[in-house]
Amino acid sequence: MLCISSYYKGIDFLKSAHNQGWYVIFVTSRSLEYEEWPRESIDDLYFMPDNNKEWHLPDLIKAVSYLARNVVIDKIVALDDFDVEKAAALREHLRVPGMGETTMRYFRDKFSMRMKAREEAVLVPDFIHVLNYAEINSFMERVDPPYIMKPRMQAGAIGMIKLETKTHAWDVIHQLGDDQSNYLMEKFVPGDIFHVDTIMQDYEVKFAICSIYGLPPLEVAHQGRVFTTRTVLHGSEDETALFEINARVLKALGMKTGVNHTEFIKGKDGKFYFLETSARVGGANIVELVEAASGLNLWAEWAKLETLEPGEKYKLPKVKKHYAALLNSLAKQEYPDMDAYNDPEVVWRLKKQFHAGLVITSPKFDRTTKLLNSYVERFYNDFFHFVPMGNKASN
Repeated sequence: MLCISSYYKGIDFLKSAHNQGWYVIFVTSRSLEYEEWPRESIDDLYFMPDNNKEWHLPDLIKAVSYLARNVVIDKIVALDDFDVEKAAALREHLRVPGMGETTMRYFRDKFSMRMKAREEAVLVPDFIHVLNYAEINSFMERVDPPYIMKPRMQAGAIGMIKLETKTHAWDVIHQLGDDQSNYLMEKFVPGDIFHVDTIMQDYEVKFAICSIYGLPPLEVAHQGRVFTTRTVLHGSEDETALFEINARVLKALGMKTGVNHTEFIKGKDGKFYFLETSARVGGANIVELVEAASGLNLWAEWAKLETLEPGEKYKLPKVKKHYAALLNSLAKQEYPDMDAYNDPEVVWRLKKQFHAGLVITSPKFDRTTKLLNSYVERFYNDFFHFVPMGNKASN
């Protein structure tokens, strides 16, 4: 199995794949050579020259093709959103089974996934490709601002711009120059944003868990807020509706087997609109949130999926139905002291320079709510620091 990750993540996937008895080849960025990779779980470790985690794809294809002279590569797995294109290109070049470049577009390209979802009668906020000026003008005559400008191939809220007026929209479009076609413009829909994290096999949902962000990720990233997300009330109308829409979206986009992180917004009209999806686990420590609530580590379960024999069915472990909440923030201290957050419901703490974060869990929804509200206020007083998000991911 060949695993690739341009960023430092996927540790539990690598360990799980190794524990399943697979020979693990791992390629990551040269700048991450001295990170704490689980080298005991990696049979062959290689580093790609990188410029802020960006690789030259033709060089990667040549390097992996060279490896394939002496090793049979049965599986190729991208552990980060920014590696999904690389993995698809490698599969196409080496003719390795798995998601190819066409389907990959539905899980990386925000424009392609919206087009496909709309074709399948899934509600999406009104949008337009930033391409033809007459069509853009027609869109702006039909749809009132504000709008959101979104880079097609970025992850999360990176590179997004809120456009308050039509004049502002055109100013930004002209500033983009020849990069305009790499963007889409979407009607800004106010509302609560939910995410559904899923395990899929053979186009069927084997596990799903639904959560709601405390504030929209765009606001957190660009205006500076404490990031929070929490699991929703089990059996609620929101959970039931989102499970149904999520399954429909993933099947429509062609997701066969793997894990997904998919986001929806509940508009003021009470309807759910599809925002975006991905063929990976959720970032920002959402894996720890899911594990606290359900007992499942999505990295480890993903590796189990990838290492099944042809025709073998995935066996979902016993799942608990607790509630969990996650808090994350940039911190003004290099090593923030979170010892004062000592309620027994705290099950995980983030260990990262200039960051504060933790996960709480309880079998009771109200207890999770009370702790989350209290901790958010304390985080602002104890740790919170804001640095504007750049146009590219940094870690």
